[in-house]
Amino acid sequence: MTGVTLNSVIKKYGETQVIHGVDLTIEDGEFCVFVGPSGCGKSTLLRMVAGLEETTGGEIRIGERDVTKLDPSERGVAMVFQTYALYPHMTVKENMGFGLKMNKIPKAIIKEKVAEASRILKLDDYLDRKPAALSGGQRQRVSIGRAIVRGPEVFLFDEPLSNLDAELRVDMRVEIARLHREIGATMIYVTHDQVEAMTLADKIVVLRKGVIEQVGAPMELYRDPNNKFVAGFIGSPSMNFLNGQIKNGAVVVPGLARELSMSVGSAVDGRVVHVGLRPEHLQVDPAGDTFSVDLTESLGGVSYAYLSAPTGERIVVEERGDERVSEGDTVGLIFDTDRVFLFDQQTEHRIR
Repeated sequence: MTGVTLNSVIKKYGETQVIHGVDLTIEDGEFCVFVGPSGCGKSTLLRMVAGLEETTGGEIRIGERDVTKLDPSERGVAMVFQTYALYPHMTVKENMGFGLKMNKIPKAIIKEKVAEASRILKLDDYLDRKPAALSGGQRQRVSIGRAIVRGPEVFLFDEPLSNLDAELRVDMRVEIARLHREIGATMIYVTHDQVEAMTLADKIVVLRKGVIEQVGAPMELYRDPNNKFVAGFIGSPSMNFLNGQIKNGAVVVPGLARELSMSVGSAVDGRVVHVGLRPEHLQVDPAGDTFSVDLTESLGGVSYAYLSAPTGERIVVEERGDERVSEGDTVGLIFDTDRVFLFDQQTEHRIR
């Protein structure tokens, strides 16, 4: 197996540039997830690695090889798509081995590779079935099996779980994580679902408008975001943001009754900021700032309360335990200023 390196990679469609000089190193055996909102360029970047999109500028290397101009078949990659793209008239084992058959690989080797992929993906009981007799999750496992038998240097996944229902998505996340542990291959995975990114990735690449906003381990991005976009995108529910201003070395927030005495770095007096608070870092307490409860969502072990301040500021609070707020209540909120994030309102960069 081997890693992937992108050097100043650019993609243009005519005069429209959609990938803006991306630099990225994915280590050998790493599970790297491209995440971001629709239209951020994550699938385009993946397809450029695969060779399905032409690279306008820059260099793509897989291991020691420059593959920028190579055909997809010469790159040593295998791709799993959002759609299963299985041949309906073929059995599971025929679907998985078809690519090898077309490359005139001996039947004995095909049988061996299909059997190994089937063992890894727990498909032994389904090898003689056709796709119509399989569930959505089983079909996606067959699609992954088709990639495994090719023995690629790099696996590429383009939103492979988006067609599955919620329960199957969870099951398949576990399957893909187990697959990575078992075969140890380099994997690049595209999703818009940050929960998938957090649970699967060794490294997350957060993209926006064709630019990398931040790269890091899941909890690194969660605990130490570089800007407001990353802070709001990583974490579910997303971070709360209140308007504030720096005055005399403290942070004044109209929605809160007290000034926040906390480090404001080198920020100048009068600077307007976004104050970031994660829902799980807030606590209901009568001694805190007063908010009214507009709505609650109970999910069993956890619930989310949607609150508003007298100034109109909105905030979401995570609650656990037996005693929880109800719609129409007036409650107080407290929090630790060590858990507060500050972002410049103009640049959205983190103030440290």
